[in-house]
Amino acid sequence: MPFLGQDWRSPGWRWVKTEDGWKRCEPFSPALEDGNNQLNDISHTVIITGDDEDEDIYSTEDCEFAAKKRKKDHCRNNTDSQCFYREKWIYVHKESTKERHGYCTLGEAFNRLDFSSAIQDIRRFNYVVKLLQLIAKSQLTSLSGAAQKNYFNILDKIVQKVMEDQYNPRLIKDLLQDLSSTLCILIRGVGKSVLVGNINIWICRLETILLWQQQLKNLQMNKQVNNGLTLSDLPLHMLNNILHRFSDGWDIITLGQVTPTLYMLSEDRQLWKKLCQYHFAEKQFCRHLILSEKGHIDWKLMYFALQKYYPVKEQYGDTLHFCRHCSILFWKDTGHPCTASDPDTCLMPVSPQHFIDLFKF
Repeated sequence: MPFLGQDWRSPGWRWVKTEDGWKRCEPFSPALEDGNNQLNDISHTVIITGDDEDEDIYSTEDCEFAAKKRKKDHCRNNTDSQCFYREKWIYVHKESTKERHGYCTLGEAFNRLDFSSAIQDIRRFNYVVKLLQLIAKSQLTSLSGAAQKNYFNILDKIVQKVMEDQYNPRLIKDLLQDLSSTLCILIRGVGKSVLVGNINIWICRLETILLWQQQLKNLQMNKQVNNGLTLSDLPLHMLNNILHRFSDGWDIITLGQVTPTLYMLSEDRQLWKKLCQYHFAEKQFCRHLILSEKGHIDWKLMYFALQKYYPVKEQYGDTLHFCRHCSILFWKDTGHPCTASDPDTCLMPVSPQHFIDLFKF
């Protein structure tokens, strides 16, 4: 089989420290080619000192050496023009082999899969937030220093996006609540090596989380002025279809608070019955039956009661995918270099919980 790793005799990759952690640099990026071409011209010029009496003309070899040195300095200093990880995929392996040295980590996956950019895509926003929430509940103690930094950098960008766009603040509030609760418990275990890093750093992070929670609590939704058609102008059957598209009960309740008409539609028994049937099985209904005063099943209360005992189905606009043939994790629309004859048969969608399980060692 082909040798997929880097030759051990080579000098290795060049890494640059950024806000999101250390990233690999590609020295031959298109942005640097123009600069290199200009530096190549220096080797064909004559360099003369400022003193007219003692003109010192360098040889061609000296000029070439100076040009090469300038190229190196240009690559080191021009960090804005460098390219990082054009591919948005990562090979998932848990042990060293002859072809690959070492194993991938959660922090490396954060860099390679570019979660910082993924939160700007409305299809992936909920997926990334759910992933961070699961990490906050169970994986904080296993994060390395680099993974911690990446985690909180992405979290900071999510909070800033919610503050600017006012998109789904309830989701990020739940994430911060779970994260702060977990940190309060773990910080009490000082001296037991429950967290990687200095305890003062984690206390500062907890204070930052509390500040974010206060900012989201004081968030005021901007009222949009629109002289055209509004949601209330739609026919009843269209409003009813919109409510039936929701997979979260809290979203239905929130929308029902907008107008009296939407409130009436949001209290429909058939709406909540279909929501329960979508998320839960009939065996689960029998164990937690809730009847109304008239003897009918209260499907709305049933939904929230079942939600406490059983996990609901997760629904995302876009998810990560895992190729069973190549053992590569990637975003489906970016693709990956698959060697299978029929790549579509090897793909498997990866839920946030499955993603965490892939990096448990």
